Amino acid sequence: MTVASILSTKGNNVITEKSGSSLNDICKTLAQYKIGAIVIADEAGHIEGIISERDIVKVIGADGPSALERKVADVMTKSVVTCKAEDSINAVMSKMNAGRFRHVPVVQDDKVVGVISIGDVVKFKIAQVEMEAEQMRSYITMA
Repeated sequence: MTVASILSTKGNNVITEKSGSSLNDICKTLAQYKIGAIVIADEAGHIEGIISERDIVKVIGADGPSALERKVADVMTKSVVTCKAEDSINAVMSKMNAGRFRHVPVVQDDKVVGVISIGDVVKFKIAQVEMEAEQMRSYITMA
């Protein structure tokens, strides 16, 4: 199975912000859309970075509440690990595990076309296992 399988059920809606946004603005967007990370992109849709709830908690822990006034460009992860729609789900899981992160932007032609999270991957894997189990039950009852 591929990343495209997840995106076909989840959709391709991507929330992005600009690198000049404050961490306070990022927090509001995370809460509004009930998401755990936001892709930071330029006007053309090219990825400049990514920031997660975890990144924000780290900077607040180090700098206190005034950290919320900082620009996201100062805090975001700039070296973003991405994947493509045709990548296997297992390959993306390996990237997530190796890098210890939970969100991976999906890119096509250097532009972000989706984001998958570890939750999306787990949900997909569980559905796949349940479908296989149902097929086995059907096969056994036919025999």
